[in-house]
Amino acid sequence: MSVLRMTIFSLGVLTFTWPAKGEQGAVPISIDCGTRATHYEEDLVDVLCPPSCDHSRLSVWGSRVYASVSSVCAAAVHSGVINTLGGVVRLQKLPGQENYQASSANGIRSLSLPRWMSSFSVSKVERQALEVSGQPKATIVPTVARPTKKKAAKIGKKNSMVNKECKADIAFLLDGSWNLGKRRFNLQKNFVVRVTSLLGVGLQGPLVGIVQVSENPKTEFILKEFTNSKDVINAIKNVTYRGGSTNVGKALLHTTESFFTSDKGTRTGYPKVIVVLVDGWPSDETERAANLARESGMNVFIVSVAKALPEEQKLVLDPNYMEKTVCKNNGLFSYAIPNWFGMYKFIKPLAQRLCSYSQMTCSRTCYNSINLGFLIDGSSSVGDVNFRTVLSFISEIVKPFDIHQIGARVGAVQFTYNQRTEFDFGEYLTKDAVLNAVSNIRYWSGGTATGEAITYTTKNLFGKLTNNNINVLIVITDGQSYDDVRAPATVAHQSGTIIYSVGISWAMQNELEAMASEPKDSHKFFVRDFPMVNKIVPDIHKGICKDYLAATK
Repeated sequence: MSVLRMTIFSLGVLTFTWPAKGEQGAVPISIDCGTRATHYEEDLVDVLCPPSCDHSRLSVWGSRVYASVSSVCAAAVHSGVINTLGGVVRLQKLPGQENYQASSANGIRSLSLPRWMSSFSVSKVERQALEVSGQPKATIVPTVARPTKKKAAKIGKKNSMVNKECKADIAFLLDGSWNLGKRRFNLQKNFVVRVTSLLGVGLQGPLVGIVQVSENPKTEFILKEFTNSKDVINAIKNVTYRGGSTNVGKALLHTTESFFTSDKGTRTGYPKVIVVLVDGWPSDETERAANLARESGMNVFIVSVAKALPEEQKLVLDPNYMEKTVCKNNGLFSYAIPNWFGMYKFIKPLAQRLCSYSQMTCSRTCYNSINLGFLIDGSSSVGDVNFRTVLSFISEIVKPFDIHQIGARVGAVQFTYNQRTEFDFGEYLTKDAVLNAVSNIRYWSGGTATGEAITYTTKNLFGKLTNNNINVLIVITDGQSYDDVRAPATVAHQSGTIIYSVGISWAMQNELEAMASEPKDSHKFFVRDFPMVNKIVPDIHKGICKDYLAATK
């Protein structure tokens, strides 16, 4: 007796299943409800459809012969190969054809299609079984490998660390559409878990929330709900698959308008980041929502998985949706991943980019990326009452700016014959603190040496800065300078400082023009009396924003 037969009789009843003629492998490939035939290059392949698919939400084109963009499992139910309990289906790839016919069968209404590049048919898989009698002994169940305690402890320790260098409020938009299915949805969650574990979530670092993209968007959890990596990762793992359409535009609009609010944990001065994950392509238009996101200071990233194949391009609403949706189409905000199994090499680069404040260009606006310096004339000709009016004017200029450690900064110098730093750029890092400091500046009184004051400010106020903000100096004076202003102003211009000159009453027009940056007519202002000075505040704001845009092109 052969060794094989001895083994069979000693083990007991065994059932051997052979592939039927033409089968490509004994073990069928498990697929999701929405998997299309376009995902397979083989001419013949056996697949296993899961049970309980909602076939009313799956698209099928054709009858008997189906367009390859159809759901394989829905086509199999439509043709009667399987029922709603799922099962093994043989997929046969066929050439493209014209006039795919619509029909209703087994509870599924298929659609007509004039033409498609490739087709497929489905059939049952016949299997033959060989049974050998004997007494059963044991059944061996394969076990799933589990992480060792040592590895788990290492990950837990890593997750507990807060990355204080990473300043960002991040919303991940998970694709929960029918296009994925539960298996790929879980692979997507695993990708986000791995990225999150590298971020180092914490109140002094990045915060993370989740919105699920579906027919209608759903906020799974907000920024302030979980404030350490371990809790965020557990929350991501507990997100349940919803299904539905891939309405990215609707989800992006929801996130921009409703997710990033102070009551939900959004922090002043921190870049707002949206990471959109898309398996396939969006079902709706994204451009309007993307424009609003950019205008609202959102940095939109897109991670696109499994782009449309050539024969699927006709189904894509906007083939250029990625370029239109991201913060800037410069290669820094988009990732194209062939499939979820090839995601691992993208995890670290994405995590690093999410923490790169200098690259968050859509968060940087004229109101949060300016070093705003004031050079205030404290000479005897101003007087105490008018000096208080000047301080009120300065406060009105300051009010719209987002002042923060990683936002806008404000500093002030008062001058007569001498100069005095009232407060520098690093001294007050909130708007209230700056406004209070401005109101407490005491009138000095003395002569007017504006040129020396510009030199002092260029060196002692702006010269200490190390951030990437745009430098703006507003010089406010009511009279003629005792020294030359042209040369010091030229040095300031050459160092990158934009100067606005504001003259009141007896200020000299030639000096105001010499101090002002180009173009002179938008950087030089003059009013005849102190109470009129607040009228030019909107023009100064408009000019600063225009300068910012010009400097960041």
